[in-house]
Amino acid sequence: MINYVFDTNVILYDPKAVNAFENAIINIPIMVIEEIDNFKKHMDQVGYNARFFARFLDELREKGDLRNGVLLDNGSIIRVNICNHTISSKISNDLIHDKPDNLIISIAMWLKDHEEHDVIFITKDANLRIKADVLGVKSIDYNQDKSDMKEYAEGTRIIKVSDAMIDHIHKTGMLENVGIEAYINEYVRLDSESRPGHSVLSRFDSKLNIVKINEYNDGIWGIHARNMEQRFVFDALMDDSIKLVTLIGTSGTGKTLLAIAAGLKKVVDDGRYKKLLVSRPIFPMGKDLGYLPGELKEKMTPWMQPVYDNLTLILDESESNTTYRELFAQNMVEIEALTYIRGRSIPNQFFIVDEAQNLTPHEIKTILTRAGEGTKVVLTGDPNQIDNPYIDFYSNGISYVMDRFKNDPIAANIFLTKGERSELATKAAQKL
Repeated sequence: MINYVFDTNVILYDPKAVNAFENAIINIPIMVIEEIDNFKKHMDQVGYNARFFARFLDELREKGDLRNGVLLDNGSIIRVNICNHTISSKISNDLIHDKPDNLIISIAMWLKDHEEHDVIFITKDANLRIKADVLGVKSIDYNQDKSDMKEYAEGTRIIKVSDAMIDHIHKTGMLENVGIEAYINEYVRLDSESRPGHSVLSRFDSKLNIVKINEYNDGIWGIHARNMEQRFVFDALMDDSIKLVTLIGTSGTGKTLLAIAAGLKKVVDDGRYKKLLVSRPIFPMGKDLGYLPGELKEKMTPWMQPVYDNLTLILDESESNTTYRELFAQNMVEIEALTYIRGRSIPNQFFIVDEAQNLTPHEIKTILTRAGEGTKVVLTGDPNQIDNPYIDFYSNGISYVMDRFKNDPIAANIFLTKGERSELATKAAQKL
């Protein structure tokens, strides 16, 4: 068996993390319980996780003594560790002795010296992993939700085919039984092997036939696709059979702008959905709202201003006499903080979640399970710009969804690489 010592941030990230390790000894330092208690009143995902884990431990008390250990269903034993003076004295004089992080490490050090099982300290905090390593304790990140993003890192795939195949798809709109290994709803550009510049933008359907995409050359609400990737985005956003679209790209690639334009087209013009709902995480989710003056709408404005900016640009480009305030008044467009999504059911709506890279996989699951019948969800984000200290390029919510939904007929993933906001913005994203 292995002694796993859990840090607080792992529990707050995933309250069910203790179930991920079978036939092990799960150690929860008493300081972790203290720190979790500080979050239990938060009305966000972290607060929910804190309350969930507290109830979980409370139910285990009925099965046995948590100090000696209680058997879990997966064969592991969970116990709560007390940190007395003997244990805390293990801390190096170079460190602050009464700091919770250091006390947690001291328990791992004591277990390493006094029990026969190997000890592994699990934390999402990189600095704490460094300290544990220096103090002689093996430490790892909790990476149950890591995603494989390597295949998406280079953007759209380009496939060389015969000139006759490209002529055929231009004529009929489809190539059947092509025998090319691909994912369902994967977007590709087919290039002629013999005629430079002869190509077609296409997508693999649910039977892995290649279909020519609709490029929407006339634009959508005044917004025109400026490059190949944006044409792919429009095709995915306007296809009602695709219920989940993930758009990953650096700042200025047009992710949010295209999504809002397509949403307005689907809601206002086509009547396909009842409402365009746009939301984005207020990091930390909901915590900062209470410290700003005014009503909820006023508090949200600093975080939601990019959405208002995109709406204004679209309405200006479309030369519409309608203002976004009129769309709000008609209940066609709604902007809401993700903090208040839990518990809701969202049917028949075009639901855009902006800046989804700042969500954990568990938060993104909470959001996606709110989608009711007839709802389309669009996730946009840049995994290279993450504000959450406990997730990274491979473990954030949007990367997690993109990885888990690849090859699913209801989902499409598009990686945008070319900036279109301005020459300055594009070069700033590349050089800085």
